[in-house]
Amino acid sequence: MEKLRVDILGLSTSPHTNGAYALILYEVEGKRKLPIIIGGFEAQAIALKLENIKPPRPFTHDLFKTVADTFNLSVQEVFIDELHNETFYAKVICEMQGEIHEIDARPSDAIAIAVRFGAPIFVSEDILNEAGILEEQQEDNTVEAQEKAGEEVSSEIIGSATSSLNDLQKMLEDAVNREDYEEAARLRDKISRFKESS
Repeated sequence: MEKLRVDILGLSTSPHTNGAYALILYEVEGKRKLPIIIGGFEAQAIALKLENIKPPRPFTHDLFKTVADTFNLSVQEVFIDELHNETFYAKVICEMQGEIHEIDARPSDAIAIAVRFGAPIFVSEDILNEAGILEEQQEDNTVEAQEKAGEEVSSEIIGSATSSLNDLQKMLEDAVNREDYEEAARLRDKISRFKESS
C-alpha cells in the first residue's frame, strides 16, 4: 500500500455542519486535497497547536505528548490507511526502546498528536484516489462562470434523487472552486453512494 505525504492546509466550518469542521489536507507532491469532517474539540486542539497558542490547562493530546516524552516514546508518523462507509481510520506509528508500535486512532486525534510531535502525516494512495478532490484550474474567468462558482448549493438539490452523476460532479467542482470543502466532502460522499447504488 503506497503512502503519500500530506500536510494540513487548514480548518473550515460552515453553518450547516452543526459544529463540525472540515480538516483540509493537501497532497505534498500532488494537486489533490482531502477534506475530513472532525469534531469541534479536535479542531480546536489542532488549531491551537498550529497557531502556537498554549491553553491554560493541557488538552488530552498535550497530556499524551507529556506522557510519551516522560517514557521516551516517540511518534514517527501518522498514517490514514482505511476508509469504510465514509469513515476514515488512522494509525499512530510509535517507537519505544527500538520497537515500533501501531496504535489505532481516529484521524482527528492522530493529526492532533502528529502536530505536537512534528510527525509527518501520510494517506494511502487508495484513499486519495477514492476521496481526494483534484483542484482544477479555473479556465473560464467570465463573470458568468464566477457567479456560478459562487452560487450556494442547496441541500434540496444535493438530496434530490433525480441528480445525475454529472450534475453531482459539476456541483463538486463548483464547491472546490469556492473552497467550500465541507460541501465538497458531502458531495464526494454522495457521488460514492450514487456510484455504489448504480
